[in-house]
Amino acid sequence: MSTSVKLPRRDEVEVENTWDLASLFRDDKAWSADLAVLKEKIEGYAQFQGKLADSAKSLADCLSFDVEVDRLADRLGVYAYLKSTEDQTDSAYQEMMGRYQHLATDASQKASFIRPELMAISDEQMEQMTSDEALAPYRLLLERILRYKRHTLTTNEERLLAMQGEMAQTASQAFRQLHDADLKFGTVVDEQGRQVDLSHATLSQLLESPSREVRSTAFHQYYVQFTDHEHVLAATLNGSIQGDVYYARARGYEGCLQQALFADNVPLSVYDGLIDAVRANLPALHKYYDLRRRKMGLEEIHHYDTYVPILADRRQQRKWNVAVEQIIESLQPLGEEYTRVLESGLRSRWCDRYPNQGKQSGAFSYGVYDSDPFIMINYKEDVLDDVFTLAHEAGHSMHTYLSAKTQPYVYYNYTIFVAEVASTFNEQLLSKHLMAQAESEQERAYLINRELDNIRGTIFRQTMFAEFEKITHAMIEQGEPLTVATFKDVYGELLDAYFGPDFAIDDELPLECFRIPHFYRSFYVYKYATGMSAAIALSQRVLDGGETELADYLNFLGSGCSKYPLDLLRGAGVDMEKPDAVATALQRFDRLVDELDQLLPEAVTS
Repeated sequence: MSTSVKLPRRDEVEVENTWDLASLFRDDKAWSADLAVLKEKIEGYAQFQGKLADSAKSLADCLSFDVEVDRLADRLGVYAYLKSTEDQTDSAYQEMMGRYQHLATDASQKASFIRPELMAISDEQMEQMTSDEALAPYRLLLERILRYKRHTLTTNEERLLAMQGEMAQTASQAFRQLHDADLKFGTVVDEQGRQVDLSHATLSQLLESPSREVRSTAFHQYYVQFTDHEHVLAATLNGSIQGDVYYARARGYEGCLQQALFADNVPLSVYDGLIDAVRANLPALHKYYDLRRRKMGLEEIHHYDTYVPILADRRQQRKWNVAVEQIIESLQPLGEEYTRVLESGLRSRWCDRYPNQGKQSGAFSYGVYDSDPFIMINYKEDVLDDVFTLAHEAGHSMHTYLSAKTQPYVYYNYTIFVAEVASTFNEQLLSKHLMAQAESEQERAYLINRELDNIRGTIFRQTMFAEFEKITHAMIEQGEPLTVATFKDVYGELLDAYFGPDFAIDDELPLECFRIPHFYRSFYVYKYATGMSAAIALSQRVLDGGETELADYLNFLGSGCSKYPLDLLRGAGVDMEKPDAVATALQRFDRLVDELDQLLPEAVTS
């Protein structure tokens, strides 16, 4: 007789398995009280309007006030967001998010005079003002703001753009509600005869099932919902891209991609160089898929065959504390303080650990200057990738912890470009630690398989996503319509290129472009690929080096945004304007494919 596996309701989850948000607010009542404080506080912007050019002190006072507002708003926004992710069907926290977003938009409108007034100050006067000690804490901040001079509009125009803040989030919010709350996928019988609720969180678990029937059923059943809602999903994604194009044009950028790269001061050559390098190495990826097909004994390989470990019998149960122990052991090269702080956080309540009904899918790290660096994860004890996901998010959290400890508020909040280095660096150390402990060729093969899938998912797959974003944004910029058909055509052509001529592309797979949340935060995903490439180089540098190399890396983690990302990485020991790091990562992938081919026997084709 089959047994049923049901996700618990949020109120059924044991407290010790949830995060403790007290470092933000002790409860919802305290949050509401500080929301009222923020509402009153933002009226204070009026006292500075029209006066920023009066003196260095006037400007410094305004910037100090703006920092106070931002710091309080950060705490309010993160608390509301984290509570909303616990159960996305809980309307109380959706309302809380709405209240915060409304006030944040109001604050943005009231502060919208700052940039235009700064831009109106002549270069000569600004140089004189910034030489005053009153502005010493804000010199780098001002330098970065003034870079945007040619992309900043008049005060009234900036106010109009600011007023659009909530409206601009409509496509993303509609997608999120449909994707995380309204889509229902039914149940799937797993290889043990259990009825498993199919969801975003459990799909990956089911795709790692040793039973091909379970994998195929989960894949096809999951995509039924995307087929049924493809027109709505195409409309929301199109709306998001249209918004990107509108804002890029309104601010006078060449295009959306140029606008996205501008903030990090990253040249277009880095983005295009990544795509070119990955395209040149696609034969290694095709070779890996053929290896999978042969070693798994398949006549043809499908997408649902690409996540299960080839050595399926290596699947193990790893309880939370076992995963934490393995992670901490692997990170010993980073020193006592790093591992002590991280272990304390992972064993206490930095983390919201397990899936529950309505909980947001995936995983993330999110904290602010004045809080713990929280981790949301949907940890499953029989999925090895979840151990690596925890190590990944722990890298983000320790990056936040060390930057907040070292930098002032205005320079602690590192960019995504460097964030992905800190997270995938931890994955690299964990992978190398486990491979060093392998007690047999079979165990080493299993870990190589996982490492290949990690590089495939982070460098190859994210670069494919980056191509998709570049193509679709360019289409809108050129006046070409984006419909269900065009989205599927574009994505389908990329699938053909990246998976190769001998891969069986299921009819539903082009719908995958409609289920990727990162597409609503455009030109983000390429940083996963550049981040992993840098992490592979830096992790090897730390393991092969001594105190200097470790100090370089820890200084990088504590640097926040005190320099531009490419400069921070050069200080850590890698230059991402050169092709070396990406080429090294893809060469490693190719070598590991060959080693795995030697370690694994051929299977009998099924």
